[in-house]
Amino acid sequence: MMRAWKILGAVLVVLVLCMVLGGGRAEAQVLTMKFAHFADDKHPGHLAALRFVAAVQERTKGQIKIDIFPNNMLGSPPEQAEQVKMGTTDMGLPTQGQFDKWIKAMGVVMLPFAYDDYDHVHRVLDGPAFQWFSQMAEKEGFILLSNWEYGFRNLTNNKRPINTPADLKGLKVRVPPEMQIGAAFEALGAQTTVIAFPELYMALAQGVADGQDNPTSVIYFMKFYEVQKHLALTRHIYNNMIHTISAKTWAKLTPEQKTIFQEESKKAGAYMRQQIMSQEEDLVAKMGQGGTQVTRPNLALFRAAMKPAYDKIFKYVGEENGKKYTEFIEAARKK
Repeated sequence: MMRAWKILGAVLVVLVLCMVLGGGRAEAQVLTMKFAHFADDKHPGHLAALRFVAAVQERTKGQIKIDIFPNNMLGSPPEQAEQVKMGTTDMGLPTQGQFDKWIKAMGVVMLPFAYDDYDHVHRVLDGPAFQWFSQMAEKEGFILLSNWEYGFRNLTNNKRPINTPADLKGLKVRVPPEMQIGAAFEALGAQTTVIAFPELYMALAQGVADGQDNPTSVIYFMKFYEVQKHLALTRHIYNNMIHTISAKTWAKLTPEQKTIFQEESKKAGAYMRQQIMSQEEDLVAKMGQGGTQVTRPNLALFRAAMKPAYDKIFKYVGEENGKKYTEFIEAARKK
């Protein structure tokens, strides 16, 4: 009898250990990720990120948990891109302006006044250009999941309404550390100064710069209109957020999980595009009702002054890259 009790006790110990170790293995299977971006928590980019995260967590049955860090919580946009490359942050929403520090060709997307409208630029970026950029990005440690949105950039300032290129002469415009934007404004006679995005609102409020450029949604949700009197709908440069995952994180996913990420990323990106495009006129109207003076310049006048900017950009990205991408632009325009 004593021997039987000893055997039963040993079996119970083994069962308990199996339960503990098995629970530990199940716990270890949960993959926790960090998703950083620079949009305000009311911006469509953050709302799209929330949709993506909820869908992934549901479809993976909780085996992947994603924490979102909006509004530059993990650093400025260039710092976030660096973190994704290194794998210290798993996912981000960098624009071409962050990518072209490693992949010069991606900078050609930001040619000033290059696109007719949103449909045109979406045909360009979702077409052969996406595969072209994806191959280059993967070599640098980035996996491109899908194109999201950011939008056409518009100009605000505190000095005067902008109707012609001459109105920019001498204007001190804040630019991000992206040479294409600086080249465009310098071609129009403006002075440029680089100021980090998290510091921009205060810099405008204190008069460190006369103006700045950003997509309409960013100007509204970051409340730059509170410290800027004039908004010109110049639509001078387009760039978009690109939903990106670190190649180091991507390697940890199963084929099924990778498919889920790609599918849900495209759905979230489509939602963000719809939100950005449908809200633009409403946001402009709200800023106008709040006292911002809105102008709609003749863009042909500005486009005609862009040759110096194009020369600089093609030199930066490489002549062959510039030529190849402009062929994508023209092919998409003919459709």
